[in-house]
Amino acid sequence: MKPLTNHTLLYDQECPMCTAYSDAFVRCGLISEEGRKPYTNPGQQFQAVDWDRARNEIALVDHQQGTVRYGVDSVVTILAQRWPWLGLIANSRQVRKMLSILYFFISYNRKVMAPGNRFEAYHHCTPSMNKTYRWAYIIFAWMVTSLILVSYFRHFEPVIAPSGFMRETAICAGQILFQGLIVMALRKDRLLYYLGNLMTVSLVGAFALLPGLIAGRWLHTPYFFMGWFALVVAGMFFEHKRRVSVLELPQVVSYTWVLYRMLILFTVLI
Repeated sequence: MKPLTNHTLLYDQECPMCTAYSDAFVRCGLISEEGRKPYTNPGQQFQAVDWDRARNEIALVDHQQGTVRYGVDSVVTILAQRWPWLGLIANSRQVRKMLSILYFFISYNRKVMAPGNRFEAYHHCTPSMNKTYRWAYIIFAWMVTSLILVSYFRHFEPVIAPSGFMRETAICAGQILFQGLIVMALRKDRLLYYLGNLMTVSLVGAFALLPGLIAGRWLHTPYFFMGWFALVVAGMFFEHKRRVSVLELPQVVSYTWVLYRMLILFTVLI
């Protein structure tokens, strides 16, 4: 099948997620390399684009019709040329509503899920700060992280007593509050940006524990799980440190992140 013609996808070239899925469209032959342009350097033929809307919903310009699709409509149009049934399913109002919620959940949080090398700025393709979707993401990451940690810490017995879901959610909530108060004291305007990044680090760390859980089917010593956990936390520290730099926050925020974890460990052990 030939790539979509007479269309141009305007993507955020500074967003790793946007670059990844637009690259996937090109590799799969859904669009050509010439069929996508960076948001910040598109050329002169895109007067019909609502640039403010395109920061939140990726724009697909139809040069033949002189129209622009945004967000879910853009993605469905690209995919439906190869899988027409996707377009039929997406025409359902209920399905379209669910897809839109999922799309905005990702779009509004994409810069905290996978940040670039510099802080978001309005003149770049930066999504609007939607507090509802940001808190939804924070709560989602909080719950998933807590569930995984409960399963993982069961393998620490008998060295450390197993943890329950309520305790893990309380510990995660404490981290959000502890770090949030510090960031509020340093740079209040970066609070929700930081909390989103904080929870991404926690979520990625929780997912990194899953191979340890799988290995636990054959390894039954708590010291393996404790060692794997220490390696994951070390990786989380460096990723947290990198994100703090991107957010232009003082590095003390990374060390208070460690301090909170040490305080929790001390509390658990006594």
